[in-house]
This record gives sequence, structure tokens and C-alpha cells, in this order.
Amino acid sequence: MKQNKFPPGWDEERVRQVLAHYEEQTEEEAVAEDEAAFEDDTQTVMKIPRELVPAVRELIARHQA
Repeated sequence: MKQNKFPPGWDEERVRQVLAHYEEQTEEEAVAEDEAAFEDDTQTVMKIPRELVPAVRELIARHQA
């Protein structure tokens, strides 16, 4: 059997909680959550080419370390 690998700070319980959050969310709640994310002045939403995603994730991981 394959062993699951979680990001640092994550475990199976946290994954289950996140899945439950999104599975139980109404469409209206999902839209409100998305809109709130776009209005957050501490975050930026960018559209980047898919092939650059691994490099961007690596930069974010280094920044958070």
C-alpha cells in the first residue's frame, strides 16, 4: 500500500477537515469565500503559465521557511 505524503504541518486529519469544509459548502458560501480572497489586500492573485507552477511553489516554500 502507498504511504501518503503530506506537506509540513499537515496530516490526515487536516486533509479530512479541508475536504469536509469544501464538500459541505453551499454554492453561495463558495462564491463568498472566493470574493473575500480577491478582496484581501495581503494577497495577490496571478495567472501564470502552468509550466511555471513548480518554480513558483518552490519560491513560496523558500519564502515561508
